[in-house]
Amino acid sequence: MTKILDNVNSRTQLVGRNRLELLLFRLGKRQRFGINVFKVREVIKCPPLTRAPQAHPVIRGIANMRGQTITVMDLAMAVGKSAIEDMENSFVIVAEYNRHVQGFLVAGVDKIVNMNWEEIKPPPNGMGSVSFLTAVTNVDDELIEIIDVEKVMADVMGYSDVIDEGVTDGTTKGEVENKHVLVVDDSGMARKQMFKVLDQMEISYTSANNGKDAYDILLGWAEDTSVPITERCSLVLSDVEMPVMDGYTLTKSIKEHPVLSELTVMLHSSLSGAFNESMVQKVGADDFIAKYDATELAGRVLSHLKLKTESIEAEEAA
Repeated sequence: MTKILDNVNSRTQLVGRNRLELLLFRLGKRQRFGINVFKVREVIKCPPLTRAPQAHPVIRGIANMRGQTITVMDLAMAVGKSAIEDMENSFVIVAEYNRHVQGFLVAGVDKIVNMNWEEIKPPPNGMGSVSFLTAVTNVDDELIEIIDVEKVMADVMGYSDVIDEGVTDGTTKGEVENKHVLVVDDSGMARKQMFKVLDQMEISYTSANNGKDAYDILLGWAEDTSVPITERCSLVLSDVEMPVMDGYTLTKSIKEHPVLSELTVMLHSSLSGAFNESMVQKVGADDFIAKYDATELAGRVLSHLKLKTESIEAEEAA
C-alpha cells in the first residue's frame, strides 16, 4: 500500500497540463470509484475505531493517526449503499477536504491511474446514484464513478452559507453595482454555496459546470468588442477539479489569451492540503482560497471587486 502513494509530491508536475491521477477504490465487491491523489495524505488498513456518541450514522468512529484524531466516515453509507462490514480487511483513505482532515472507510484500494481531464465526463442522466456523483470515467473498459465528496461532507458535517454582517461594512453600492462573476464548479453543492454568498451581496453571476464550458462563455463575451471584457466579467471564481477542463488549465488559457488575460481569476478549491503558492503562480491565478468558509469567500470576492473598481476609475481619470 505504501508503494501506491510513493512520491505523491511529484503529482504537482501535472498542474496546468489538464491531467490528474486517480486513486481507485471499492465500496463493495465490484464497482470502482476514484479520488484525486492530490487530496490523499495516506491510505492505511482500518485501525481500531472508537464510537462517537450521537454522531451521524455515517460516521463509524474516530481513530488516532500519527497523534491526530480523525473522524472516519463510511463512504458506502454516505452514498446510500450498505455499510462496509468487513472492517478487518477494509482501508481508510486519509484525505483533506475543505480544510478538514477526514478518513473515508472503503472496502478496498486498487491502484493509481494517470488520466487527462478530457477523459473525465459529467455523470450520464438516469444513473441511480447520480446525485452523489460529480463525474465518471472509463478505466480498463469499466465505468469509474467519482463521488461528489463536497455534497457528502455537507450532508454529514453540515455548513453555514450565511456571511457575517460586518463583511460588507464599508462597501459602497458602486463597488458591487453592475459587477458580474463567472462561477465555475462541477459540484452542484459547491455552486449552490457560491450562489448564496453572491446573492447575499447582491452580485450577479453566470455559472458553468466545467472549465471548457466556462472558457467557451468567456470567448463568446470576448468576441463582443462593444463591451470591455472586464466590464462584462469582474471575476472568474473557479474550482480546480473539473471534468473536460480543470481549473488550472482554464486559468492558464485565460491568462494566455490576448483579451481574457485582463480578467481576475480566483481559484476556490477543496485541495487545501496539497495546494500551495507555487501552483497558483505556475498557472497565473490571481488568488486562491480553500473551500469552504462563506464569510471569507465573501470578503475575498469583495476585495477583488473593489480593486477592479479602483482600477477602472484610475483609467478613466487618466
